[in-house]
Amino acid sequence: MKRNNPKPKQGAIIRWRYLLVCATVFAVFATLVARAAYIQVIEPDFAVSESDKRTVRVEKVNVQRGLILDRHGNELAISVPVVSVYGDPKQLDKALTAKAYSLTRKHARENQLDLKQAVAALDKDPARLAQQKEEIYNSDSRWQDLAEVLRLQKPLVDGKLTSDSSRRFVYLKRQVTPPVARYISELKLPGIYLLDESKRFYPAGEVTAHVLGFTNIDGEGIEGIEKLYNEALTGEAGKRTIRKDAQGREIEILDERARIEPENIQLSIDQRIQSLAYRSLKSAVLSYKATSGSAMVVDVHTGEVLAMVNSPSFNPNNLKNAAPHKRRNRAITDLFEPGSTMKPISVLAGLEYGTIDHDSVIKTKGWMRVGGSIVTDGKNNGPMDLRTILQKSSNVGVSKIAQTMPKQDFIGFFQRLGFGEETGTGMVGESDGLFTPHGRWSDFEVATLSYGYRISVSTAQMARAYAAIGSGGINRPLTILKQNGKVHGERVFEKRNAYAVLEMMESVFERGGTATRVKLDGYRVGGKTGTSKKAAFGGYGDEYVGYFAGIAPVSDPRLAVVVMINEPAGDVYYGGDVAGPAFSEIMSGSLRILNVAPDLEAVAQLNQRRDYVTY
Repeated sequence: MKRNNPKPKQGAIIRWRYLLVCATVFAVFATLVARAAYIQVIEPDFAVSESDKRTVRVEKVNVQRGLILDRHGNELAISVPVVSVYGDPKQLDKALTAKAYSLTRKHARENQLDLKQAVAALDKDPARLAQQKEEIYNSDSRWQDLAEVLRLQKPLVDGKLTSDSSRRFVYLKRQVTPPVARYISELKLPGIYLLDESKRFYPAGEVTAHVLGFTNIDGEGIEGIEKLYNEALTGEAGKRTIRKDAQGREIEILDERARIEPENIQLSIDQRIQSLAYRSLKSAVLSYKATSGSAMVVDVHTGEVLAMVNSPSFNPNNLKNAAPHKRRNRAITDLFEPGSTMKPISVLAGLEYGTIDHDSVIKTKGWMRVGGSIVTDGKNNGPMDLRTILQKSSNVGVSKIAQTMPKQDFIGFFQRLGFGEETGTGMVGESDGLFTPHGRWSDFEVATLSYGYRISVSTAQMARAYAAIGSGGINRPLTILKQNGKVHGERVFEKRNAYAVLEMMESVFERGGTATRVKLDGYRVGGKTGTSKKAAFGGYGDEYVGYFAGIAPVSDPRLAVVVMINEPAGDVYYGGDVAGPAFSEIMSGSLRILNVAPDLEAVAQLNQRRDYVTY
C-alpha cells in the first residue's frame, strides 16, 4: 500500500524564513553596535587618528636666517629666497599606474575586446604592468627636459624617481634659480614639486670670508661667525595645525605657534677698513710671492676688531675652489715666532719693573755670551739708549734689559699681556699660542724671548699686545662684536711707560732705522719691524716670516695694526720691506676713513729735522 509524505504547511515555511532574516538582521545590528562601542569607547584614539590623517594638516611658517652687519649696519651676510626641486616617487608611480590602466582600456575599446578581462589580465601580471609603466615614463620627453634644465644626467634623475616607489620625498636639485623653477613648473610633471627655501649670500665675497665663514646647504653655520652664533642667527620656524574638509578648505585652527625671529649680529668690523686691509695684504702677498699673510686692525680704546683679513682667501658664495688651506682663518690659527716686534714689550717690562729708566744707556759690543750661547747684532753699535735699541733693533740691547730682571718677573710680564691664551674673540679655531710661562727657563731662553723667539703667537695676539700699549697700559680682550658702551680692561703697566715706549718706537722710521722707506702720510706712528726664521726639524730653516706692527697717531693713539707676511720668496724678506708697505697703506687709510686728524704740528717739526726721512 503506497504511503504519501505529508507536505509542510506554507505558513510554517514563511515563519521560519522570517525568523532567520530577523535573527540575521539582529546579529548584524548587534555586531555594528558592538563595533561602534569598541571604536568609540574602548579604542577611541584609533578613530581619531584615522580622522586626523584625512583632515588635519601641519603648515610650517618659515623664518629667514638673521643678518650679519658691519658696525655701520651694512649687510655682510643675507638670506635670499631660492627654490629647490624634489620628487615624490610614490605619487609618480601612482600616476604611471593610472596611465597604464587608461591605455589598456583604450586599447580594449579600439580592438573591441572585453574591457573587464583586459583590466583583470593586467592586474594578474605585475611584470607586464611594470613594463608598461617604464615604457610610458621613457616615452615622455619632458623627463629629458627636466634633467637638462637641472644639469643632471638623466639616468641619475631616473634612479632617484623610479628605483624605490615607496619613497615620498627625494631632492633632485637644491637652490635653483627662479627661471629654472618657472620652467619646471610649466612642464607639469607628475610627482615633481617645488619647495621654497633660502640661500646665504655674502656681498663682500672673499673680503670677509674668514670672519663670516659660511653655511651648508641646509643653512647651518659651518665656520666663522656663522657657526659661532648659529643658534642666534637661526631662530625657530612657526607652526600652524589646521583641519580641512574634503574640498581642501580650512575649517578649523587646532594649534598655532608663532615663529621666533632670529637675531641680527652686528660686528665690530668696519667694511671700509676691511676692504682696504684685504686689498693691501693681497697685493703684498702677490708682490713678494709669499705663501700667505694676515692683518688686523684694532681700536685701542675698546679692543674692537675693525678688520681681520687673510690671503689667500676664498669666495663663500661658491665653495668649489675653496681648498681647506684657503678657508683657514690664519689671523687666529697660525702661529709664528714674532721676532723683533717683541722688543718694545721687553723694553716696557724693564721700565715697568724699574730696572731701567727712560734715560738708561745700555752698553753693547755687537755680541754677548749668555749661558754658553751667543747673542749677536748685525754690527757693533756701542752704547745705546732705549730709543736707539729699538731703532737699530738690537738683540743684545734687549737681552741685557731682560738680564736686569728676575726671570719669572720678565716672563710673567708677557703672560699678563695675554700671550699663551685666547684673545677673547671666541671665534672658532682660535689658538692659544705656544708659551709656557711656568716652565723652566734657561738664561739663554729668556734672552731669546726678549727678541721674539721661544714663543709663538698669532697675529691676533700680537694685535692685542700692541693695543694694550696704545691704550696706555690697559689690556682688553679683543672682540668681534660692536661695543656700544665703555669697555673695561685690566691695567698691566703704567700709562707714562707705555707712551714713552710708543714715542721711542717712532725711531724705526728715522734714518738708520729698520723702516725708513715706510710712508708716514702726515701721522706720527710708533712701529716695529720683525723678521724671524721659521722653525724646522732640528732647528731653523731658510724660510722667513716678516712682521710689521704699530700704533697711531702717537699724540693720541687710536689704532693698532699688525701685518704678517709668511714665507716671502726671493732675496727680500725683512719685515720692513715685505710687510711695511701694506702696514702703511692700512694704517694711514684707516685713520683717514675714521676722520682722525694728522699730527700736523708734530709732522712739521719732524720734517725740519734732517735725521728723519719722510715720503
